[in-house]
This record gives sequence, C-alpha cells and structure tokens, in this order.
Amino acid sequence: MEFAELIKTPRVDNVVLHRPFYPAVEGTLCLTGHHLILSSRQDNTEELWHLHSNIDAIDKRFVGSLGTIIIKCKDFRIIQLDIPGMEECLNIASSIEALSTLDSITLMYPFFYRPMFEVIEDGWHSFLPEQEFELYSSATSEWRLSYVNKEFAVCPSYPPIVTVPKSIDDEALRKVATFRHGGRFPVLSYYHKKNGMVIMRSGQPLTGTNGRRCKEDEKLINATLRAGKRGYIIDTRSLNVAQQARAKGGGFEQEAHYPQWRRIHKSIERYHILQESLIKLVEACNDQTHNMDRWLSKLEASNWLTHIKEILTAACLAAQCIDREGASVLIHGTEGTDSTLQVTSLAQIILEPRSRTIRGFEALIEREWLQAGHPFQQRCAQSAYCNTKQKWEAPVFLLFLDCVWQILRQFPCSFEFNENFLIMLFEHAYASQFGTFLGNNESERCKLKLQQKTMSLWSWVNQPGELSKFTNPLFEANNLVIWPSVAPQSLPLWEGIFLRWNRSSKYLDEAYEEMVNIIEYNKELQAKVNILRRQLAELETENGMQESP
Repeated sequence: MEFAELIKTPRVDNVVLHRPFYPAVEGTLCLTGHHLILSSRQDNTEELWHLHSNIDAIDKRFVGSLGTIIIKCKDFRIIQLDIPGMEECLNIASSIEALSTLDSITLMYPFFYRPMFEVIEDGWHSFLPEQEFELYSSATSEWRLSYVNKEFAVCPSYPPIVTVPKSIDDEALRKVATFRHGGRFPVLSYYHKKNGMVIMRSGQPLTGTNGRRCKEDEKLINATLRAGKRGYIIDTRSLNVAQQARAKGGGFEQEAHYPQWRRIHKSIERYHILQESLIKLVEACNDQTHNMDRWLSKLEASNWLTHIKEILTAACLAAQCIDREGASVLIHGTEGTDSTLQVTSLAQIILEPRSRTIRGFEALIEREWLQAGHPFQQRCAQSAYCNTKQKWEAPVFLLFLDCVWQILRQFPCSFEFNENFLIMLFEHAYASQFGTFLGNNESERCKLKLQQKTMSLWSWVNQPGELSKFTNPLFEANNLVIWPSVAPQSLPLWEGIFLRWNRSSKYLDEAYEEMVNIIEYNKELQAKVNILRRQLAELETENGMQESP
C-alpha cells in the first residue's frame, strides 16, 4: 500500500493552528505518510510536527465554508486546525483518520525513521537476560538460565531465555507450562541479595473444577523455599473472581497441594474498568466549569487514585513478605501480563536501589514489561478520547508509571531520574519513532525483525545530551528499602501528566531551573570548602613540623 493513496489533499495554505500555551499561528498544513506538519513564514514560530500514531480521535465542525478539525491526542493534548474550504477540510480529516489507524505494524513510523544522532550504544543489546543474570549469580548458585523457550514453543509470551531453579530441568518446565495459563510457568522476577528471598511470577494454574494438579509445578515452586520456611502467593484477583475462573478452566493453588504456601488475594482491576477510569479522569481534567464540587466528585468517580492505591498496596505487601517476613513470593493474576507485572516491578523499586537509577529502571522495563510479555500493542492502541472501544485497551503501563511518580514524590532524593523521564516513557509507549514498544511480546518482535529494522528508544535516551534532561538534580544514592505511604492523603493527582495541557507549567519550570542553579552553586561552594580544608590541613602540618625541635 502507498501512503499517497490515503492522502486526498497533501497540502493546504492559510490554515490556523491553535494549541495549548502557544499563540495562534497561520501557515501551510502538509500531510506525509506519518506526520501532520504545519509550518509558518512568521519569525520565531515553532513548526508543528505531529505523529499520526499519536492521534486518538478527531472531531469536525463547519461554519459556512470554514472547517475546523479538533485533534485529540494519545498524550491528552487537544489541538485545533481552522481550514478554509469544506472539501479541503473533509479530505484532511479523512486522510488523518486513515493514517492514524494503520492496520499493519510494518507501516508505522519506526520502520521508516532514520536517526539524526550518532548511535553510540545499541539499545537492543543494552539489557540482555545473560547480563541481568550475572548481577545476582555471584550471590547464589540456586538458579540457572533456561533456553527451553528459545523457539517460543513452550510459552509464546515469554522471552527465549528465562531464569528458573537449578534443580528443575527443562522437561519439567514443559510439563508445568501445560498447567499454567498461556504456558506462563513460574520464573524468577527478582532476587533479594540481603536474605536470598525471591519474587516469582506466572499465569494462573489451570486447576479447573476438578481440582487438577501438577506435581512438577508443586516441585518448581517449593524449590524456591528454604528449609522450614513458608512462602506467599499473591493473587491479584479477588477470591470471588479467582473461584469463577475455575469454571473456565483456570483457578488457584489448592492449599492441600501447596501446604507451605499461604495465598493472599489483592484485587487489582483490569481491562475496560481501567480504560473507563482513564476516560473519566481526563474528562474531569478537561472540564472548564471551575466548580469545586463538580471537580472533586468527577475525580472521585473516575476511581483512578483508588486503582493507584490498590496497586501500591499489593506491591508493598510483596516487598514486606520479602524484606520483613523473610519469605519468598509468587505473584499472578489470570494471564500474568498486566497487574502481575505492575506488582513485581513496583516491589523491586521499593526493595532494590538499582531500580531507582536511570539504567536500572530501563532494565526493569525491559525485563518486567517488554520481555515479560506485556501486550503494549493492544493496551496502548488507544487512549482517553477514542470512540471505538475494543476490549484490549487499558492504561496498565500508565498506572505503573503513576505509581512510580507517587513513590518519587515521597522520596525525591532516592531516584536518579526525574518526572520528565516517566512522562517521556508514557509518550513513547503510545506513539514513537522507536521500535521498543511495538508488538505484544518478544515472539512478535522477532517476527517483525525490530532489532534489524528499527531503532531502540534506549539508544536515544542514553546519549549524554539527552540523559541530562531526565536526571534528578536532588539524587543521592540511597541503598535502603523505601516504604511509600499508601494513605489516601499521600496520593495526589499526577498533574505533570493529566493537567499539563490545561495550565501552564511556566512558573514550575522556572522554580525547577532555580533549584538546579542553587544545587550547582552549592556543589561549587562545597568544592571550594574541600580545597580550603586541604590547604588548612597542609598549613597545620607544616606549622607542626616547624614547631617540633
């Protein structure tokens, strides 16, 4: 298919652009296969380059021969184009609709993008499983890398290489895979060096109504326990939902078959409930009535902050089991690709200082989201404005980033990255020139040959010039476990995401710059103090030598 077939009118003059925090601009609108571009001959005017894949929905209005297109974006921005001529307006609108909903992944911009920067690091090879395994293999010999899934035959949503107990062979893993939803047998998510406890994750067991069991599954899970120790299974469904799953062939671990494990249900919502929550929240944030009661009731009705609280509570529970109870944990819901990953990754941010660094957090996203099979292509296909709702969309990753921001806000000196880093990840998960978030799992990414045909997001982010934008000036390495508060009063709305297009951040940006300047000045003064102290110590030494006979 040629993009030209979808572009009915490639160029229109005298188009007026309205967007948040910029004056209206008149210029020429051009449509390409992947971008909507508006350029103006006015001096000091920034061009608009907008990816079609970032467009969530468009509305059309007409007053006489003047047409208006309102573009609602996946990053919650709303921009308006005033286009002279009804035919041109209709043609532009239908072209944008077609170009923003391409069926084929290989027609998307990452396959056409060529970087304008020098690639110093190939991000596709920055966080390989073998490298991650080496980080804790020196502390324990109880785990091994398994290549049982190298052809994606055992579990289509797992990566080719997984970490499993050394005492369990690949044949046993194949049997366990037939007993777990989607073939997602229990694998290592995190090893706590302080006490050797682990977090594992999986899909639900397929016990069904007959109470089916699998001896290999029981052996695998028990292999993670120390002698005389108990473990915890955190099920991210309510007991009622887990029991209903048995009728469909799913279920949960029977206590009779897993006597050393205690099961805890921590209900976290999924799918359309989360999507509806996001839609209601963004609608509330865009409400311009300025009525306090209306705002507060809409915010509460969205339930967004309730979902944040539920996820953080489950993550804190998992971290407590590991660090305070000295017990290993298995986490799963139904598939093990959504709420499970939210909990495992947030527990690591609480427990593991490395996860709070920039590269450590990138490794966490690779390991616990991309390689672990979170279906980004399905979940992030649409955002808060799209009218055609399919059942797979859900802001699971955005909720995770919001939870990270909540912890960052409570521990502002313990994270190497800043809020802009989290916002950037949200934007690229929904629309990007990079191939990192394309596809639903590693199997799909291999078939698409993303490593050969697209650029990794990490290749761009990890350039020194870009990293400086995402570095937290307050960061001081903190090797302790951090325990966030989950009290409702401690969990505010993330304004940096949800209100950034509704009100200017000019004064906040100025305050941030001033803070950076103060910190830099403080470092300079500290360096001068250190020099003076050294000079004073040298003078005292010299005086002491002169005074001694």
